[in-house]
Amino acid sequence: MDLQLGDKTAFITGSSKGIGEAIAMALAREGAHVVVHGRDDVEAQRVVSAILAVGGRAHAVLGDLTQDEAVERLIAEAEDRVGAISILVNNAGGSGPKSDWETTAAAGWASTYDRNVLAAVRVSTRLLPGMRQAGWGRVINISSGAATMPPATGPDYSAAKAAMNALTASMAKAVAAEGITVNAISPGTIKSAKLENGFRTVAAARGIASEDAPWEEIQRGVLKLFAHVPVGRVGELAELADAAAFLASPLAGYVTGINLHVDGGFLSIP
Repeated sequence: MDLQLGDKTAFITGSSKGIGEAIAMALAREGAHVVVHGRDDVEAQRVVSAILAVGGRAHAVLGDLTQDEAVERLIAEAEDRVGAISILVNNAGGSGPKSDWETTAAAGWASTYDRNVLAAVRVSTRLLPGMRQAGWGRVINISSGAATMPPATGPDYSAAKAAMNALTASMAKAVAAEGITVNAISPGTIKSAKLENGFRTVAAARGIASEDAPWEEIQRGVLKLFAHVPVGRVGELAELADAAAFLASPLAGYVTGINLHVDGGFLSIP
């Protein structure tokens, strides 16, 4: 299927690794001109090189999204390189040190909110005027299943992602008549190097399988200890990235204001 992204430009925050990198690669494969963002130049350039190696188009910009001046500078740099940005993926954020209700100070909550919610607000409000002028745009906010099913730990992160969902719904209504869609994606248990290493360690410690056993054996034995995922496996980064590519495309023009759970059926909402 042609997602019709050949004439689009995409800015993906936090795309020098992990989910952001996978989305940057997916959009580039579909023909979009991609701006890779991160804080580490070596990692950002690695992703750019990977995109260029498969015939894609990409540039890298660096900056701290919790600083207004840095956001203005890096977006100006991005626009100078690729022109007006038509697709924004707010992926940067994440959780900080392990937090709980007893030890996490208000400053920790504020920091998590800034990295996730306010970072997305800074970038979105800077890019929305251009999308409005063009009469076309896509904003995708990477949320989390923790926003709708928060665990007892990490309350600051769950609350920040819940705010991202509310932000998504509000922004979607504000710009829907202007050719701009705004959606969220909530990943479930997605495979990463960190997750795989953790699963292998648990498998060996509990006698489920040897630490060097095939991944299928590891995940089959360990996943059920953490979550009941109806499809019975961990998700792949490519599956999450493909969902983002669709939402970023012209084909998804009538899809806005949703929170798409890419979680193997873990959170089923009727």
